[in-house]
Amino acid sequence: MNVKDKTTEQASHYDHLEKMSTEELLEAINNEDKTVPSAVNKAIPMIGKLVEGIVERVSAGGRVFYLGAGTSGRLGKVDASEIFPTYGVDNLFIGLIAGGDKAFGSSVEDAEDSMTGGWEDMRPYSPNEKDVLVGIAASGTTPYVIGALEIARSHGLLTGCVTCNEGSPVAAAAEIPIVVVVGPEFVTGSTRMKAGTAQKLVLNMISTSTMIRLGHVHGNKMVDMQLTNSKLVDRGTRMIMDETGIDDYNLAQSLLLSHGSVRAAVAAYQSKAYKA
Repeated sequence: MNVKDKTTEQASHYDHLEKMSTEELLEAINNEDKTVPSAVNKAIPMIGKLVEGIVERVSAGGRVFYLGAGTSGRLGKVDASEIFPTYGVDNLFIGLIAGGDKAFGSSVEDAEDSMTGGWEDMRPYSPNEKDVLVGIAASGTTPYVIGALEIARSHGLLTGCVTCNEGSPVAAAAEIPIVVVVGPEFVTGSTRMKAGTAQKLVLNMISTSTMIRLGHVHGNKMVDMQLTNSKLVDRGTRMIMDETGIDDYNLAQSLLLSHGSVRAAVAAYQSKAYKA
């Protein structure tokens, strides 16, 4: 795939950016950002197909690997890292980035150019046919991602991808390609902007829908969230009050802290297992 074929590398619709005022820059960036949700909307059928596949595999004991390089890898690691505190499930979503964790804050030379590097980074987790690999690459040409998808697919893993260029090698390597074409970036080639926003939206949709389908949300509440700070304890306490009709804040908080999660506290209260 040539650079000229990549919409993510095409020239910005704007020029002479250095001559713009701050307000002009912000308005123009915002106008470009407004186009991203509609591009994501067009990909919903494929996003839904991937979510259904993930739910099926995870229900059978599988895991989800996010794998990418640069901004794409960082976005995957962020989304994966938020699953445990939000939904109380550990080691279900695993984020891997070319160059390892040190690449999260700085570039690692040539790390994304290895066709075998992605699979090698997965190997310590003993990936198997129950698992899912989601390759993330705005350009759609990252060897680290392409190679991992091809090898994973040959080992029976379900493979999907999130990319922002049509007809890319990454999309061809995945069983379920999610292609979100956001067009040229405001700063030409800066895919941390619209492409990164699109990838973040898609990953949010994948992980959130999956966790809801797996039963970690009741009504509209995160009933298995981890109580890692006072804000979350307060939120959980109020969730219990809302769910049970308890009007005593201290009682609800005592229930929460005794049982460790909103789900367990509500179940205990409703089964009369809790004695005030």
